[in-house]
Amino acid sequence: MTRKPQAFVLDGDKEEPRLKAARAHIAFDPEPENQDIVVVPQASLDAPPRRMRWGRLLLGSLVSLLALWAGYSIEQMVEQFFASSPVLGWTALAIAGIAGFAALAIVIREIWGIVRLNTIETLQDQAARAINLDEQDSARQVESGLTSIYAARADLAWPLKEFKDLSGDILDPRDRMMLADRLLMEPLDEAAHRIIARRARRVTLLTTVTPAAALDMLFVASQNFALLREIAALYGGRPSTLSTFRLARMVITHLAVTGGLALSDSLIQHLVGKGLLGRLSARFGEGAVNGILTSRIGLAAMDVCRPIPSRRPAREALGKLLREVVSFTPKEKADDARNPQSGNPAEP
Repeated sequence: MTRKPQAFVLDGDKEEPRLKAARAHIAFDPEPENQDIVVVPQASLDAPPRRMRWGRLLLGSLVSLLALWAGYSIEQMVEQFFASSPVLGWTALAIAGIAGFAALAIVIREIWGIVRLNTIETLQDQAARAINLDEQDSARQVESGLTSIYAARADLAWPLKEFKDLSGDILDPRDRMMLADRLLMEPLDEAAHRIIARRARRVTLLTTVTPAAALDMLFVASQNFALLREIAALYGGRPSTLSTFRLARMVITHLAVTGGLALSDSLIQHLVGKGLLGRLSARFGEGAVNGILTSRIGLAAMDVCRPIPSRRPAREALGKLLREVVSFTPKEKADDARNPQSGNPAEP
C-alpha cells in the first residue's frame, strides 16, 4: 500500500522565540590587534642586484697599486739608507716596521668595527623574532650576544648579573627580551638621551653665533659624526672610520624610510612654543632647526644601534627630548624643578 506524501517537522528545529531572539543578538568581537609588536628599523633600501661592481673594482685596483708603490718606495729608501750608513738603515727599517704595524692595526680596527655593527644588526632581527614569534632559539642567541658584548662593561656589570639571575626563571622568550630591555637597554637609553641633548644644544648655540654658513655646515657635520660615534660606542659598537660612515648611511636611510627628516611648522611650534620662533631672530631659528635635526639623527642612531628594537614611538621621544633642548635645561635640573621634594634638602 502506497502512502501519500506528508510533511514532517522535527522536534530539534522547534525553538522558542526567546532563544531565537537571544541568538540573533549574539555578536563576536574581533580579536584585538597586538600592539606590542616591535619592528626592526629599516636601515637599507632594496636595490636591484648588479652583476659587476666596476666602481669597487677600480677603487680596489687603485688602492692596491698605491700600496705597492708605497712599499716599493720604502724599500728603495731603506736600501739607500743602508748603503749610506747601517745606523740610518736600521732606523729607517724600524720606523717602516712601526708604520706597517700601525697600518695593520687600523685595518683590523676597521674590520672589527664593521663586524660589530653587523652583529648588532643581527641581534635586532633575532630579538624581534623572539618578541613577535616567541622563538626560544632567537632569545638564546640574543642573550649570548648581549653577554658577549657587555661582559667587559663596568657600568652594566650589575644589570647584566641581575639579568642572568632572573632570566633562568622566565620561560617565555618575549618576557626575557622585555627583561633585557628594562635592565640593560633603559640605562643606555638615558645615557643616549643625555648625549643627544648635549650635542643638540651645542649645535643650536654655536649655529646661532657662527657668522658664516660654510662654518655652520662644517660644525653641524662634525657634531653629527661625533654624535654617531658616541651612540655607537654606548650601545656596544666599535665606531671606526668606515663603520661610522656606514652607520651614517644607515641612519640617513632609516630617516628617509620613516620620514624623520620632514619637520613641519606645527612640530617646531609645538616644541619651541607657539609663535615663539617667529618672535625670535632668524639666526636662533636656524640654530633651533639644526638642533632639532641633530636630535632626530641621534634618535635614529639609537634605533639602528640598539640591540633590542625599541617599543617607544619616535615622535614621543623626540618631543620630550626637544623640549629639553630648546629650553637649555638638562634633564636632571628639569626633574628637580618639577619635583622639588625629590632632591636633597636645602642646607641651612
